[in-house]
Amino acid sequence: MAKPFDVSKFRKNITKAIDGISVGFTDPTDWISTNNFALNYLISGDFNKGIPMGKVTVFAGESGAGKSFICSGNLVRNAQAQGIYVILIDTENALDEKWLHALGVDTGEDKLLKLNMAMIDDVAKTIHEFMKEYKEMSERPKVLFVIDSLGMLLTPTDINQFQAGDMKGDMGRKPKALTSLVRNCVNMFGSYNVGMVCTNHTYASQDMFDPDDKISGGQGFVYASSIVVAMKKLKLKEDEDGNKISDVMGIRASCKIMKTRYAKPFETVQIKIPYETGMNPYSGMVDMCEKAGLLKQEGNRLKWVDPETGEEFKFYRKEWKDDKLDMIMAKFHIKTLTTPTILEETEENVE
Repeated sequence: MAKPFDVSKFRKNITKAIDGISVGFTDPTDWISTNNFALNYLISGDFNKGIPMGKVTVFAGESGAGKSFICSGNLVRNAQAQGIYVILIDTENALDEKWLHALGVDTGEDKLLKLNMAMIDDVAKTIHEFMKEYKEMSERPKVLFVIDSLGMLLTPTDINQFQAGDMKGDMGRKPKALTSLVRNCVNMFGSYNVGMVCTNHTYASQDMFDPDDKISGGQGFVYASSIVVAMKKLKLKEDEDGNKISDVMGIRASCKIMKTRYAKPFETVQIKIPYETGMNPYSGMVDMCEKAGLLKQEGNRLKWVDPETGEEFKFYRKEWKDDKLDMIMAKFHIKTLTTPTILEETEENVE
């Protein structure tokens, strides 16, 4: 007579036989806000969550698109506020302490470790050694790695050719190394409260049928990453009241969610980052609500109807902010279950 299948015994045997295997689900328990409600929602499906621990998130964009502002500034500050220790790996030698302080980052040794690295191999070794010790800890802290940026990391071939004065390129080693780095990190972090956020560069596409900017370093590590946000730099030509002016007052960062498992991918939001005041957490919310069909144009005002009470609220576009948007956010999920999904921005909206 055949023996019955013993699930408990099989689980025990398989975990002993294969080193590093884990059993069960590892859904994220901790999330870090980007400090922008609309961006949080498009990444995670929640206005307050943002990016998850236990995963690898990549923000990619051209220089000056706001990647470091969000990753090395907002995410680090908000991680620290949640008691998450941050290991900040600076590969560009560009993250000044004064700039981080201006963004609210605590650079004290008990809150942040800043490492200056140039080699992919060194970054990989550092993370590997950390995780090896981390697994042996009786009390494991929450830790966030931030790499700013992947695009500036070098391979040994880059160094050797520079020293020899013979710059032929690394023959494709860098994309393979970045893919290996991200793949290993995804596997190592999954069962623990350890996460990683990276920035990377993009370059203009030469393909007329696929005009989106391309992320440098190949596609391998993009496939391995848990979340990918593509950022495009646009000029902000508005004063504090939202009036059009000729001077450039900051950045309009167009953020497209290229990959996420927590919300519908390929959605876009524009975030305004004024040079003087920084980003408003509600930036992009009005446009997002319009695309979702929650705010509708009626004359020269935007109208919202409470899905529970039927009460109507009408305000000028500039008046829809803070407490008024909080009303919509509190009931956003109720209406969006029955309305069309948020449409991507048209070319006219992002010019």
